[in-house]
Amino acid sequence: MTQADNFYTLKGYSLLEQTKITSSMEDYLEMICRLHHERHPVRIKELAECLHVKPSSASKMTGNLKKQGLVAFEKYGTVSLTEEGMELGEYLLFRHNVLHRFFCYINQNTDELEQVEKVEHFIDPQTVYNIQKWLNKFA
Repeated sequence: MTQADNFYTLKGYSLLEQTKITSSMEDYLEMICRLHHERHPVRIKELAECLHVKPSSASKMTGNLKKQGLVAFEKYGTVSLTEEGMELGEYLLFRHNVLHRFFCYINQNTDELEQVEKVEHFIDPQTVYNIQKWLNKFA
Protein backbone atom coordinates (compact mmCIF):
# COMPACT_ATOMS: atom_id res chain seq x y z
CA MET A 1 0.00 0.00 0.00
CA THR A 2 1.95 2.99 -1.24
CA GLN A 3 -0.51 5.56 0.10
CA ALA A 4 0.38 4.55 3.67
CA ASP A 5 3.30 6.97 3.53
CA ASN A 6 0.78 9.83 3.29
CA PHE A 7 -1.07 9.00 6.52
CA TYR A 8 -0.25 10.73 9.79
CA THR A 9 -1.90 11.10 13.17
CA LEU A 10 -3.69 14.38 13.86
CA LYS A 11 -0.62 15.47 15.82
CA GLY A 12 1.56 14.48 12.87
CA TYR A 13 -0.42 16.63 10.47
CA SER A 14 -0.25 19.50 12.94
CA LEU A 15 3.53 19.19 13.07
CA LEU A 16 3.72 19.24 9.27
CA GLU A 17 1.90 22.57 9.17
CA GLN A 18 3.97 25.61 9.89
CA THR A 19 1.18 27.29 11.84
CA LYS A 20 1.89 30.46 13.71
CA ILE A 21 -0.73 29.92 16.39
CA THR A 22 -2.42 27.03 18.16
CA SER A 23 -6.12 26.15 18.08
CA SER A 24 -6.55 27.73 21.51
CA MET A 25 -4.89 30.91 20.32
CA GLU A 26 -7.26 30.94 17.35
CA ASP A 27 -10.24 30.72 19.74
CA TYR A 28 -8.99 33.71 21.72
CA LEU A 29 -8.18 35.76 18.63
CA GLU A 30 -11.58 34.98 17.11
CA MET A 31 -13.33 36.10 20.30
CA ILE A 32 -11.22 39.27 20.57
CA CYS A 33 -12.17 40.10 16.99
CA ARG A 34 -15.85 39.34 17.69
CA LEU A 35 -15.82 41.57 20.80
CA HIS A 36 -13.94 44.27 18.90
CA HIS A 37 -16.80 44.36 16.37
CA GLU A 38 -19.40 44.60 19.12
CA ARG A 39 -17.70 47.27 21.20
CA HIS A 40 -14.34 48.72 21.97
CA PRO A 41 -12.20 48.33 24.12
CA VAL A 42 -11.84 44.64 24.97
CA ARG A 43 -10.91 43.83 28.56
CA ILE A 44 -9.40 40.59 29.87
CA LYS A 45 -12.28 40.01 32.29
CA GLU A 46 -14.82 40.22 29.47
CA LEU A 47 -12.73 37.96 27.23
CA ALA A 48 -12.44 35.39 30.03
CA GLU A 49 -16.20 35.48 30.66
CA CYS A 50 -17.00 34.95 26.98
CA LEU A 51 -14.68 31.96 26.70
CA HIS A 52 -15.57 30.54 30.15
CA VAL A 53 -11.99 30.62 31.39
CA LYS A 54 -10.24 32.28 34.31
CA PRO A 55 -8.97 35.83 33.80
CA SER A 56 -5.43 34.59 34.50
CA SER A 57 -5.73 32.12 31.60
CA ALA A 58 -7.06 34.84 29.29
CA SER A 59 -4.25 37.14 30.34
CA LYS A 60 -1.61 34.48 29.67
CA MET A 61 -3.03 33.61 26.25
CA THR A 62 -3.32 37.28 25.33
CA GLY A 63 0.36 37.60 26.22
CA ASN A 64 1.10 34.74 23.81
CA LEU A 65 -0.89 36.50 21.08
CA LYS A 66 1.08 39.67 21.80
CA LYS A 67 4.35 37.76 21.33
CA GLN A 68 3.09 36.67 17.92
CA GLY A 69 2.36 40.30 17.01
CA LEU A 70 -1.40 39.76 16.78
CA VAL A 71 -2.58 41.97 19.65
CA ALA A 72 -1.42 44.94 21.65
CA PHE A 73 -1.93 44.47 25.37
CA GLU A 74 -0.63 45.96 28.59
CA LYS A 75 -1.29 44.31 31.95
CA TYR A 76 -4.56 45.59 33.46
CA GLY A 77 -5.30 47.41 30.22
CA THR A 78 -7.32 46.68 27.14
CA VAL A 79 -6.62 44.32 24.28
CA SER A 80 -6.52 45.66 20.74
CA LEU A 81 -5.81 43.91 17.48
CA THR A 82 -2.77 44.69 15.37
CA GLU A 83 -3.25 44.92 11.62
CA GLU A 84 -2.06 41.30 11.26
CA GLY A 85 -4.28 40.23 14.16
CA MET A 86 -7.31 41.92 12.61
CA GLU A 87 -6.67 40.23 9.27
CA LEU A 88 -6.34 36.78 10.82
CA GLY A 89 -9.24 37.42 13.22
CA GLU A 90 -11.51 38.40 10.32
CA TYR A 91 -10.65 35.15 8.54
CA LEU A 92 -11.35 33.16 11.73
CA LEU A 93 -14.77 34.81 12.05
CA PHE A 94 -15.47 34.16 8.37
CA ARG A 95 -14.46 30.51 8.73
CA HIS A 96 -16.66 30.13 11.81
CA ASN A 97 -19.67 31.71 10.12
CA VAL A 98 -19.31 29.66 6.93
CA LEU A 99 -19.05 26.41 8.87
CA HIS A 100 -21.95 27.32 11.14
CA ARG A 101 -24.13 28.11 8.15
CA PHE A 102 -23.07 24.86 6.45
CA PHE A 103 -23.73 22.63 9.45
CA CYS A 104 -27.07 24.30 10.15
CA TYR A 105 -28.07 23.74 6.53
CA ILE A 106 -27.07 20.08 6.27
CA ASN A 107 -28.40 19.19 9.75
CA GLN A 108 -31.60 21.23 9.35
CA ASN A 109 -30.86 22.96 12.64
CA THR A 110 -30.47 26.56 13.76
CA ASP A 111 -27.56 26.12 16.15
CA GLU A 112 -24.49 24.04 15.40
CA LEU A 113 -22.02 26.01 17.54
CA GLU A 114 -20.55 22.99 19.30
CA GLN A 115 -19.91 21.14 16.03
CA VAL A 116 -18.26 24.21 14.47
CA GLU A 117 -16.02 24.70 17.50
CA LYS A 118 -14.91 21.08 17.29
CA VAL A 119 -13.89 21.12 13.62
CA GLU A 120 -13.02 24.67 12.61
CA HIS A 121 -9.33 24.41 13.49
CA PHE A 122 -8.77 21.40 11.26
CA ILE A 123 -10.22 22.56 7.96
CA ASP A 124 -8.16 23.98 5.14
CA PRO A 125 -8.89 27.57 3.99
CA GLN A 126 -9.50 26.37 0.42
CA THR A 127 -12.20 24.04 1.72
CA VAL A 128 -13.80 26.90 3.67
CA TYR A 129 -13.93 29.04 0.53
CA ASN A 130 -15.34 26.13 -1.49
CA ILE A 131 -18.04 25.57 1.14
CA GLN A 132 -18.86 29.28 0.92
CA LYS A 133 -19.22 28.99 -2.88
CA TRP A 134 -21.42 25.92 -2.47
CA LEU A 135 -23.61 27.67 0.10
CA ASN A 136 -23.99 30.69 -2.18
CA LYS A 137 -25.13 28.40 -4.98
CA PHE A 138 -27.40 25.95 -3.14
CA ALA A 139 -28.35 27.26 0.29
